[in-house]
Formats: sequence, C-alpha cells, structure tokens
Amino acid sequence: MSTTPRLFTPVLIVGCAIILVSFAIRASFGVFQIPIAEDFGWLRAEFSLAIALQNLAWGIGQPLFAAFAEKLGDRVAIILGAVIYAAGLVLSSVAVTPEAHQMLEILVGFGIAGTGFGVILAVVGRASSDANRSMSLAIATAAGSAGQVFGAPLAEFLLTQMAWQQVFLTFAAMILGVLLLLPFMRSPTPPATKAELEESMGQILLKAARDPSFALIFLGFFSCGYQLAFITAHFPAFVTEMCGPILPGGVLHNIGITTTSALGAVAISLIGLANICGTLLAGWLGNRFQRKYLLAGIYTLRTIVAAAFILYPMTPATVLIFSVLMGGLWLATVPLTSGLIAHIYGLRYMGTLYGIVFFSHQLGGFLGVWLGGRMYDVYGSYDLVWWFGVGVGAFSALVHLPVRERRGPVAAAA
Repeated sequence: MSTTPRLFTPVLIVGCAIILVSFAIRASFGVFQIPIAEDFGWLRAEFSLAIALQNLAWGIGQPLFAAFAEKLGDRVAIILGAVIYAAGLVLSSVAVTPEAHQMLEILVGFGIAGTGFGVILAVVGRASSDANRSMSLAIATAAGSAGQVFGAPLAEFLLTQMAWQQVFLTFAAMILGVLLLLPFMRSPTPPATKAELEESMGQILLKAARDPSFALIFLGFFSCGYQLAFITAHFPAFVTEMCGPILPGGVLHNIGITTTSALGAVAISLIGLANICGTLLAGWLGNRFQRKYLLAGIYTLRTIVAAAFILYPMTPATVLIFSVLMGGLWLATVPLTSGLIAHIYGLRYMGTLYGIVFFSHQLGGFLGVWLGGRMYDVYGSYDLVWWFGVGVGAFSALVHLPVRERRGPVAAAA
C-alpha cells in the first residue's frame, strides 16, 4: 500500500469551493461600474471609491479573521465571513446614495476576508504534507481564478435578465449556500490553550516585526494589489470605452462577442482562466527554486506586459493577448508569497502573518481602484494611473531580491 500523502484532501476540495464562490462574486464588481453609475447619474469615482473601500476593508479584515480562526476555529471564522458578505450584498441592493454604497462595501470587504485567502490558505497549508504544500496552496489559489473565469461573465449575463439589485441578491444566496460544505472541512490541528496561543503568536509577530525580510515582502505585495484591483474594477469599463470596434464577420463577432462591454467581461474571465495555469506552474516551481527570485521574475514580466499594452493602440486582439499574458502572472504571487512566509516563520500562525502582508496588498488595491476612478473623472483617461502601476510593478521586482529566504529558530520550533 502506498504511503504517499494525498494531494486532494477534503480540506483542499472544500477550501477551493469556498474561494471559488467568494472570488467569483468579488471579481464581478467591475461589471457594475457603468450600470450603477448610469442608474443614479453618479461620477465614475463614486462607485470606484466603494470598491476601493471594499479592498481596504478586505485588507484590514484579513489578519483579524486569520487570528480569529486560529483562536476560535476555522469554520467559525468562515461562517461569520459568509454572513457578513451576504449582508453587505443585500443591503447594497437597496442603497441609493454613494455614501451608503461606500459604507456597505466595507461589509463586503470584511466578508471576502472571512472567506478568502487568509483563512483558507492557512487551513490548506496546515492540512498538507511538506511535499504537497506548495502545490496545495497553488491549487487553492487557482480556485480563486476559476471563480474569476465565470464571475464577470455571470454578472454580465444576469444583468441582461434582471436589474443589478437582483444580481446582488443572487450573489448573496450563493455565498451563503457555500456554507453547506463546511461540515467536510475539519481543522487539521488541535486548538492550543489561550496562554500557549498568545505567547507563541507574540513571539512570531515580534520576530517578523524585527526582520527586514518581512518588511520587504510587505512592501513588495503592494503592487500586486494595485495592479489586480485596478484591472478588476476598471478594465471592463476601460475596454468598453477605449477599445477599437469589433468588426462584423470577425471571429469574436461570430462567437457572440459583439460589443466592447461583452469583451471587457470576457477579458476578466480570460485573465482568470490563464491564471489557473500560471498559478499551478508557480506552485510547482515554488518547490524547486527560491521563491524570492520567482516573485521578482513575475513582477518584472508584469511590468513589461503592462507597459507594452498601454504603448500600443487598444484593439480586441491586444485586449485578448494582454488578458492571457497578465492572467498567467495574476495570482501566481499568492502561493509563492504565502509559501515564503510559511517557510521563514512556520505554519502555526501563517494565516495571521500572511494577513498582515496581505494588508499591504489591499492598500495597493484601494489606491488602484480609487485613483482609477478619480483620474478618469479628472482627465477622462486611465493612462496616468496605468503608468503608475507599471512603476510600482518594477519596484516590487527589485524589492524581493534582498529577502533572506531561510528558516529562523522560532519557525523551526513552530
């Protein structure tokens, strides 16, 4: 009988399902930019700020939910996150002012934190063997991309059948429905006493705070959030307004993509599809090469792809090419960053430490989404905010190089 540890465990399968649904909803918000703005006659910056606050709340909530899960249990944290997520969506469906949407998207952001990477990746990481951990983290991350594959097109389709308010209610039912899978997700580690938990967490947090490598990882994750959140929130509108025409009789027209609005939704889906392959490849490479060099390479390639896209005239072909190339690099940073943290600081409080680093990611996300809407309203163009994203991508490529990828004494004991 084989003693090789299983890769696909119930924890991994359920974790993937939760992230898939959570990220399908989260990835669709860019599709609502134009319908909501037109419905109320708002400036683009109004709903952009709502999505930006969502990203910021996600970042603030990530370490809080991770610590909560490590103290009181993973399933309790996930249930709380799903309920908050659904409440934010339901209340947003009846909100009629920009301020109400902006405040309610904070609830949505906290809900994403409770059903997203910080909690799920920590559970998956603890449940995986050393040999399978990098690949397990990559598979769970790729599930987020799978959600992105159908999230934006699903929202686009539902908007042809019902008002955006009803779409929000449908999404609320989806995130609550995923809770039916939770009985199959059992925490792989027994809970520690409160005294043990607080002492160990304090040790690890103090060690990370004093370690320059942790600061570099924190800074490096900023550009990832900036680029991903900006593209998710603004790319459909960017394509809708700036892309060249989809010619009748062409390939896209013949498969049903007849408007630039539909092309924008398909672009987000295509990014997610390509990222499934990119993330799995990153997980495979993470077991074989130093993660800091892989991260530097990913950010370098992102910088090149983004710069090339904005330098050329936007056509349906360049939109699709960009989507595939950027998609291959999209969430490939997540298994490498989370794996790097687990390697340096140990597994026990990986969720909390990753949550802290993820806050930098979401600060970038907040800035990318908000600046996108603000700069568009001021200049009528996304070019300036796009070039800022190119610059911070280059910065992240450089800042990962000095990271010391080694296991410290506290991590070894964890």
